[in-house]
Amino acid sequence: MKKLFIIIFGFAIACNSSQKTIVEKTESQPVEDFSITYASTITEEELKEHLYIYASDEFEGRETGQPGQKKAVDYLKKEYEALGLNPAKTNGDYLQKVPLEISKVPKGTMDVNGKSLMVGEDILTFSRAAGNFDNIVYVGYGIEEENYSDYSNIDVSGKLVLMKSGEPKNDDGTYVISGSSEKSVWSNMSEALGKRDQLATSKGAIGVLYYDADNFARYNRYFEYMKSNDSGRMQLKAQVSDEFNILLNKNAAIALFENIETDATPRILDSTVKLEIVSDNNQVDSENVAAIIKGSTKPNEYLIISSHLDHIGVTADGQINNGADDDGSGTVALLEIAEAFKKAADEGQGPERSIIFLHVTGEEKGLLGSQFYTDYEPIVPLANTVANLNIDMIGRIDPKREGDRNYIYLIGSDKLSTELHELSEAVNTKYLNIELDYTYNDENDPNRFYYRSDHYNFAKNNIPIIFYFNGTHDDYHRPGDTPDKINYDLLKNRTQLVFHTAWEVVNRSEKVIVDKAAK
Repeated sequence: MKKLFIIIFGFAIACNSSQKTIVEKTESQPVEDFSITYASTITEEELKEHLYIYASDEFEGRETGQPGQKKAVDYLKKEYEALGLNPAKTNGDYLQKVPLEISKVPKGTMDVNGKSLMVGEDILTFSRAAGNFDNIVYVGYGIEEENYSDYSNIDVSGKLVLMKSGEPKNDDGTYVISGSSEKSVWSNMSEALGKRDQLATSKGAIGVLYYDADNFARYNRYFEYMKSNDSGRMQLKAQVSDEFNILLNKNAAIALFENIETDATPRILDSTVKLEIVSDNNQVDSENVAAIIKGSTKPNEYLIISSHLDHIGVTADGQINNGADDDGSGTVALLEIAEAFKKAADEGQGPERSIIFLHVTGEEKGLLGSQFYTDYEPIVPLANTVANLNIDMIGRIDPKREGDRNYIYLIGSDKLSTELHELSEAVNTKYLNIELDYTYNDENDPNRFYYRSDHYNFAKNNIPIIFYFNGTHDDYHRPGDTPDKINYDLLKNRTQLVFHTAWEVVNRSEKVIVDKAAK
């Protein structure tokens, strides 16, 4: 890396007057360091101007598929048109349609050997399910790894399968999958059900009955929230199928297999199940927004900088969740970064690699916009995508955090590419000296933030990522997340950090190397 330069731009005024203001100093800058020149065009004033519009009541909380989200999409499109950035899609459209479908909260019963179990009481599901089933297949934990399989001697094709949470242990108390005292991903509550469901479906199962006593209450709270708000489960339309999964409490699980808590041996159960669960499905119209600056010497290699454009809309009592931090802050940061790169390009200092500025929809509904982009309709080949820098909540301060307020949580920078992590560290040291906090990068972090924002859909495809995040706060997903509570000096510094990192990624001679496998 080049020698260290300490960069200062004067006094920055924090929006929150109870916090100390960041003081920046300045030294003479080499003419050739254009990263400094164009980073300085990212200002508090412009970030604030954008955010007071984007997170205003007029945008109605930007809920996916709702009128406020359409206003947000229109705003972003007009901003890119005004900047003179081209659409990323070759057909000249900034908008990438993301076909979605929402299943309303289902109603009905599951009858087990003549015992009726109600949806919302003993069982939970978020989709319709109907039919008569016998010879239910019990698959224990429903796990398959190189050294263990619950499916080795049993056929589940065309069958309804029953499984339970947890994972097998050896006689000495260690876990079979890891071979140590450490639990595997199969015990992670955020991922375990999805992995089991996907595995069972890949083996031909038509439905999954899942017993998880520890997490049934958590899923039930989500179910009740959807029911009280008359909402439902949103999915990519391409994922909607006749397959289903049903969560069971202890009462329902024992009705199917009395010894389920103590016995993990796969077998055919002499049980009959009748499902009469109905749900209405509605189509949802939504879209991503994508603009591009083509690279000068490596136009077919791409950096994607992303943020999500949606939020959670309006509460049942009419309060607007403005989402200024989540993710209005990331959205306006992305606009300012795009403007800085466009100015550089107009003055003959354009990036060597191409940059796509990607605003995704449906993040709050399950990372749907980014999943559609990566899994169904990438605008550019994933194989040619060198990295993803994802910005989700960078305008506030985590009240649980101690220390200097001029910080940012970084997540995932070292998961796939040691080189990207080292680049990120060096860029920060050279330009801004923000405190980089890796608290939430820990594999054992119970929040599992690495899996909870749009970068993950790129990471699972072996694309190196960095997730920029300020942590949660009392206004997270509440009406109090408003533009007046944003710390605009921090927002500017963090945005400039992403810009400098992007500048290095797109202008270095070789793309960052992937030296670790995706998890």
